[in-house]
Amino acid sequence: MKLEHRLRTPIGDEGRDLRVGDVVYVSGTIVTARDAAHRRALELLNKGEKLPVDLRGLAVYHMGPVVKRVGERWEVISAGPTTSTRLETYEAEFLEKTGAKMVIGKGGMGPKTAEACRKLGTSYAIYTGGAGALAAKSVNKVLGVEWLDLGSPEALWILDVTDFGPLTVIIDPQGRNYYEEMRAKVRANLPEAYRMMGLTV
Repeated sequence: MKLEHRLRTPIGDEGRDLRVGDVVYVSGTIVTARDAAHRRALELLNKGEKLPVDLRGLAVYHMGPVVKRVGERWEVISAGPTTSTRLETYEAEFLEKTGAKMVIGKGGMGPKTAEACRKLGTSYAIYTGGAGALAAKSVNKVLGVEWLDLGSPEALWILDVTDFGPLTVIIDPQGRNYYEEMRAKVRANLPEAYRMMGLTV
């Protein structure tokens, strides 16, 4: 049975209760991190240096926001996800070394990330693509920004959010991967589908 969860960061053991297909709303602090931020974070951590923000228990969002400066503060105009499969190279090591408890993005992620989620009790959830303006409505304020030298989309944006979602769990803390399970079912059903259409392969 699919469940609905409302989580607040920092996420603790309650994050281990998430299962594939569950719906999640996140409140508290989330931090954006795309390709360049993942690379820089791992470079620093592998040299024994600290990151400018402690990610332990937080949700990391694969997103480069559209922002505007309003006086002394930043305002998020759009907060739609970027394609997460690009981060597959980094994500397992990133999760292990940062202690982040949830990854939010778009599309699927691969076996290394799934194994990291199983090992670390973390999860990967998706936000609907093309709904960036709607996502921005859940952002209360920008708490800070780091690494703007990487460019605005690649910087670490530290956001305070309320009921950010709905998010759908795609990889859960047991290591189940929804998209991989669906691919396996499709492959298993192909012979019967071909037979019904009178096709031979």
